[in-house]
Amino acid sequence: MKQSKSVDYQAIIDEVYAEVKSLDLQGKVADYIPELAKVSSEKYGICLVDNQGNTFTAGDAEEPFSIQSISKVFTLTMVFHAFKSKLWHRVNVEPSGNPFNSIAQLEYENGIPRNPFMNAGALVITDALISKFENAKEKIATFISDIAGCTNIQINGEVLMSEMDHASRNRAVAYFLKAHQNIENENIENLIQTYIYHCSMEMNCVDLARSFSFFADQGYSRYCDRQILTPSQTKRLNALMLTCGFYDESGEFAFRVGLPGKSGVGGGIAAVLPGKFSIAVWSPELNTKGNSLRGIKTLELITDKISFSLF
Repeated sequence: MKQSKSVDYQAIIDEVYAEVKSLDLQGKVADYIPELAKVSSEKYGICLVDNQGNTFTAGDAEEPFSIQSISKVFTLTMVFHAFKSKLWHRVNVEPSGNPFNSIAQLEYENGIPRNPFMNAGALVITDALISKFENAKEKIATFISDIAGCTNIQINGEVLMSEMDHASRNRAVAYFLKAHQNIENENIENLIQTYIYHCSMEMNCVDLARSFSFFADQGYSRYCDRQILTPSQTKRLNALMLTCGFYDESGEFAFRVGLPGKSGVGGGIAAVLPGKFSIAVWSPELNTKGNSLRGIKTLELITDKISFSLF
């Protein structure tokens, strides 16, 4: 990894923020969840947190938004060490090449999701959490609040209800997994509710960047002062985010940006440069793959302007 004596992160973020705003990128706010369609397409925020705890922001960095699939990283982290090799018999670690809510792939692969970040894989992970914890929802909320260094991580009730009303495909995926004996718990509706619960969490860019900081610091979170994952586990989850974190655009993201990260259809992206920083970007307009247009462009420009990289 190339090293640099010092980097003016604030100047870089300010420069990139202005440049991306001037591009007038045109995407589409997610509307298959009606509540998400109400969010203004003009929203745009950036927060970078370095490994010394310094915080640099631009735009709407302190406005909460629905993190959606970014929550899948947190739930995977919670069960990663608890189930060890057993977990990887239930979920694979390969890029999917298919949409995040694909059912067809499960048919070909006998009910084993291609990776933990597809909806099917995240449902298996959520099922594992329900098996492990008596009150899985409370444990998830507490964990995310702890690693973000705050106690105010909230669920957006309107988004939760909107998703529950439009969860037919996720229910179909859950029952298909159950038919292949890859769901342990009998109550499928509780599984769906718990899954949508963590997807409906609201965070701002500052909270999100802080919550991802342990991925940049060998598994250690300065915000709750504890080791979340071992360095070896952290390396493996970073590898998963690099190869599978952006739906069926993961290869393109790795090529253009080259950072481990995870996106959500709420327009958020969280990413890390191990040993250096974590970063969160939010802009609701998505490309055809379900990733934030401004978010990807922002991260591409930032990695071009800094003098060190993952590779």
